[in-house]
Amino acid sequence: MGKQKLKPKTPSPFWNRWLSPILIATISGLLAILINVQSFAIGQSSNIFIPKSQQSAPDLIAVTFPTPQTHKLPPQLAQWQDSSNSGDYFSQVKSTPVGYLIWSRFPIRIHIATPQLSNTIQAKNWVNTVSQTVSEWNNYLPLEIVSHADVADITIIRKAPPLRFDRDRKIIRARSALTTYNLYTKNNILHHQFQILLSPSQTGKYLLAAARHELGHALGIWGHSQKSSDALYPSQVRNPPPISTRDVNTLKQVYQQPTSLGWSVISNK
Repeated sequence: MGKQKLKPKTPSPFWNRWLSPILIATISGLLAILINVQSFAIGQSSNIFIPKSQQSAPDLIAVTFPTPQTHKLPPQLAQWQDSSNSGDYFSQVKSTPVGYLIWSRFPIRIHIATPQLSNTIQAKNWVNTVSQTVSEWNNYLPLEIVSHADVADITIIRKAPPLRFDRDRKIIRARSALTTYNLYTKNNILHHQFQILLSPSQTGKYLLAAARHELGHALGIWGHSQKSSDALYPSQVRNPPPISTRDVNTLKQVYQQPTSLGWSVISNK
């Protein structure tokens, strides 16, 4: 299945201390009709805008992105060694206008929104399934599940992603998962936040696979593997694989790359 690539525009100076939202990038899953196979596709959008309500705020400042630099490796990744020489798919990971999507403030705080369902057992099972993927990735990066969305770095919600239409207003694809990020500054440091939408159509092992896959993107693997034995393979297989050695090798490679995230912004005021 082909992937549509949109070249991001060169970012210009941004106004507004919180830069929210100045960049939206999407990673989406596609429903396939046959044999319950889930397909994923990755694309990027470089829409840059400032809400009208904030455009005339008296405290507007102009900033530019920090020069990309590398951060110290998190302990789990620094200690990770692949004795099997399984390789990686780092070449498939895309950089962004701010460099690689690397977290430098740990633990990464994740909020799993409890679905508003009449069946409380079903809602609890959904949260437990998604929580399992957080536990899996926690072996490689420090993660923490938090109860309040306002302090979260990544928020995961049971919600159908919006439909995509072509120029004739025909539905292009039904997305079963959507991950977006936005940039903001706090204490003069450039940060990012992620939101993951998981369609209510996803259940059981397919929900587990989708959450594992999308969380991998949100943790920094902004691309796909070409092997079906990896969690970041773009098509969901009949028996979804766990996080593979190649997934972790790729994650470690990502965290050795430069990024503007986590560094001081430059004020042009």
